[in-house]
Amino acid sequence: MSPRIVQINISKGGVPKLPIVEAVVTHLGIEGDAHAHPEIHGGPNQALLWICEEAIEELMSAGFPLFAGALGENVTTRGVDRRSLRLGQRWRMGEIVIELTKVRAPCQTIQVYGWGVPNAVYDQDVKAGDWSSPRWGLSGFYASVVQPGSIRVGDEVALLDTVPDPVV
Repeated sequence: MSPRIVQINISKGGVPKLPIVEAVVTHLGIEGDAHAHPEIHGGPNQALLWICEEAIEELMSAGFPLFAGALGENVTTRGVDRRSLRLGQRWRMGEIVIELTKVRAPCQTIQVYGWGVPNAVYDQDVKAGDWSSPRWGLSGFYASVVQPGSIRVGDEVALLDTVPDPVV
């Protein structure tokens, strides 16, 4: 089965973000989604936060009480290997096209799921852009919206552009 959107999430700010079935996505993100700290989150280069469901499952197996939307992601997918995600890649999700712009550095807000969550999802190697880190992709990726449109649960997710692996 091809990669798919399994959950779309929004909130009035903070975590968890709660599921919706479909969304209109603009250059600034999902209509109806808000950020508790807009000086840190959001904007055109951080319009969406994407986390792979398999990453959430890895963290759950490590004992963290997580679920889709818990880490504040807007889009949760299944079928994409988090270790294959690279900054600069463009992906189609339903009608939209996104470009991965930044690895998400975890904030204190997600510590509600355990004090160890930030360290479990992010380390100095990830911060340095080292995709060989065992934690690569666990914290999620911010993306800009290249082509706005609609997304729905069940929409296919497809890589459009590859980028060379960075030298680290």
